[in-house]
Amino acid sequence: MMDSLPQIFAQANLPTQVKVYEVSARDGLQAESLTLPAEVRAQLISRLGGAGLRSIEAGSFVSPKAVPQMADTRAVLDELDLGAGISYPVLTPNRRGLDDAMAAGAKDIAVFVSVTESFSRANLGDGLEVTTARNLDVATAATKAGMRARGYLSMVFGDPWEGPVDPQRVVTAAQQLLAAGCSSISLGDTIGTATPGHVSVVLQALIDSGIPVEAIALHTHNTYGQALANVYAALQLGVSEFDASAGGVGGCPFAGSATGNLATEDLLWMLDGLGISTGVDVRAVAETSQWLSQQLGKPLASATSAAIVNQ
Repeated sequence: MMDSLPQIFAQANLPTQVKVYEVSARDGLQAESLTLPAEVRAQLISRLGGAGLRSIEAGSFVSPKAVPQMADTRAVLDELDLGAGISYPVLTPNRRGLDDAMAAGAKDIAVFVSVTESFSRANLGDGLEVTTARNLDVATAATKAGMRARGYLSMVFGDPWEGPVDPQRVVTAAQQLLAAGCSSISLGDTIGTATPGHVSVVLQALIDSGIPVEAIALHTHNTYGQALANVYAALQLGVSEFDASAGGVGGCPFAGSATGNLATEDLLWMLDGLGISTGVDVRAVAETSQWLSQQLGKPLASATSAAIVNQ
C-alpha cells in the first residue's frame, strides 16, 4: 500500500511556494441547496484552519433572501478567533455589506466584478458600469479603513450568453481593481470552459500590461475536467495563488452550466507531487471533505479525498 502522499518530482521554473485560498465555506456552500447552520460552517472553517490553510473565506454579507446559504455570517465570525493569524475574508457586494462586515470585526473583504454585461445583470442585479463602480467604491472604502481587499473577476474565460471574452477587457477590469486597493485579483473561469492555452494567453496579457504576477490568482471550475491542467499552465507563468474548495463543493448558482470548484485536496496532491510548499496537510483536508459530505448528505467530487480515505 502506498503512503497517502505523492512521490515528489520537482520541476524547474515553477513557484516553490503556493498560497491556497480556500473558498468552500462561502463560494462552495452558497451553491448548495442545503443551508448549513452557522455553527457547522464555523466548524468547517476551523477544521480547514487546523489542516494548515491560512486564507479561508468565511461567508458573505448579502441579503439572506438572495443567498440564504450565507445567512448568519456574523454568527460564523463570532465563532472564530479573528486574531489567530488566519485570514477570514467575507464577500461584501455593497456599502451596507461592508458596514456589516466592519461591525462584525472582519479584517478582510472581497469584491466581485463581472467582465461581461450579461453576467453582471444576472448575478449582480444591474448593468456592468453600475456594478463595477459600486464594487470599486467598496474596495476603496475598505482599504481606506485599514482592511485588506481582494478582487474577483467573473466570466474571464467565456460567458454563456455573450461567448468569448476579449482578454483586454480582463486587463482593464483587473487594473481598476488594483487601483481601488485590491491586493490580489482572482481570475474566475466561472463556467469552466478554459483550457491551458487559453489561460496562458489571458495571463500573458495581464503580465504584459504591467500587472505583477504576484497579484494574480486563478479560480478554476472543473466543468470539462480542465481545472488542474489550467492550474499547471498558470504555474508555468509564475502564478502562485489558487482558489480551491474542500471536496470540490460548489459551482456558480447564477450560471447553470458551471459545475464544482477545483477540490482543494486534488490541488494539494498535485502541488505536493511537484515539490511545491503550501503548508497544508492534504490528508487532513481530505478527512474534512468526507465530514462535509456527511453534513451535506451527498458524496463530493474530489477523487483525492476518496482515494486517501479509502486507503
